[in-house]
Order: sequence, then structure tokens, then C-alpha cells
Amino acid sequence: MTTSSPETDLGRTRRARRIGRLLTEAHPDAHCELDHRGPLELAVATILSAQCTDKKVNEVTPKLFARYPTAADYAGADRAELEELIRPTGFYRNKAASLIRLGQALVERYDGQVPGRLADLVTLPGIGRKTANVILGNAFDVPGITVDTHFQRLVHRWGLTTETDPVKIEHAIGAMFPRRDWTMLSHRIIFHGRRVCHARKPACGACTLTKVCPAYGTGPTEPAAAAKLLKGPRARDLAVAAGVDPDLVPVQAVRAEAP
Repeated sequence: MTTSSPETDLGRTRRARRIGRLLTEAHPDAHCELDHRGPLELAVATILSAQCTDKKVNEVTPKLFARYPTAADYAGADRAELEELIRPTGFYRNKAASLIRLGQALVERYDGQVPGRLADLVTLPGIGRKTANVILGNAFDVPGITVDTHFQRLVHRWGLTTETDPVKIEHAIGAMFPRRDWTMLSHRIIFHGRRVCHARKPACGACTLTKVCPAYGTGPTEPAAAAKLLKGPRARDLAVAAGVDPDLVPVQAVRAEAP
């Protein structure tokens, strides 16, 4: 994308909305990739996801959720047993401490239930604003923008904001979109960051955003090279959406887990 003059705020918002529409078409399967049934399970899974892949968290949580179905169970958990169950997610001592303290806070202050307000959620152990928005958007259907590393990287790459503070990024991007769209927008941007617009080598030549992306050319623009960078079970669908021959996408890319 080339511009002959500085982009106006209105122009940037219109471009952001177009990016949003293109992402909706490219990622109809976008969703929260942490398996959960209800607010407590999602809160726990999100805490475990720090410095860990969603895939690994989802491998650990079935047994964890069966062992600790309520906040009171976490509050009274044996630390050594809990640590052993969550060890594969990394930083398991700190995470175990957070889960126990979270359970205690929920029991003491909220009758064992996860609250559905941002102001309450951010006071809980292990839950910052990003985690709170994940919980609100996916467990309570309260629109929220999740500024994770993928989200922050992509909105910068697209030139939608120069803010670096996650809260300021959240507000800047939120102002460009209807509130009802915030949760799904977050999922789609994160999906795109995991499957197409990678940090070091984005698949520019197999991306549907080429006409609205000021960073086009950061990664390979030649379709054959770009197609090899697509990831996930819908990698070939993503290639087709970008006008690229899906046969250029190798089998291992389709089988690859989105990071």
C-alpha cells in the first residue's frame, strides 16, 4: 500500500474497518482456543497460558478441571499435587500459587463465583486486564479487546496505532470498531497473527490484506514462498482466499499447530 499524504484519522478508521471485514472472511473459524466450560475454567486456562501454547494448556486442563471443579477446590488444593498437574505448562510454581490465591479470593469475596465485571476481575490474583477481557468476552458475552502479543504486533504492523501501552492500544483500536465486534475482532487478529502474519516472516504473498497493509513486503511476496508459511488446518483455504494455488501449501503446514 502506498500513500501520497499522511493518513487522516478517518482514513485510518476506514482502513481498520476494511481490515476487520477481510479478517471476518479469512477466519470464519476464529474462536477462543483455550478449551473451557464456564468462567472458572477459562480463568484457570488463561492463567496457565502465560508463556505456554494453548495446545499444551488444553492437554493439561481436562485432568486439572476434573480434579478441581470449583473455586473452593483450588483454594484448598495441595500445592505439590497442583504443581505436578500443571508442570507441563511451565512456571508451574508461580501458576500454582496464583490458582490457589484465585480460589481463595473467589471464595472469600464472590461466593466462589467468577465475577462478570472488569473492575472486579482485575482485582483477582493472576488476572490482569488482558485476562479479564478474555473472560468477559468468552464466558460472559461482554465485548472486550484482548491485547496479547499477536494483537499488539499486528495493529502496529498495520499502522493502526503507535501506542505501546496495552490499555492505550485497547482504547485506540476499540474506538475504530463497534463495541459489539470487539471480542471477535480480537480472535480474528490473533488467528491471523498465528496463521499468516508471523512475527519474523509473515506470509505477505499469501495474505488477503495486501492492499490495506503498509507493511506488505516484510515477508516474502512470491506466492510459492509465502504459501509455505501459512499454518493450521485451514492453511489451504487461506491460500485460496488470497488467490494463491492451495497446492503450494505443504502438508506439514496444514498439520502444523498455530503458535
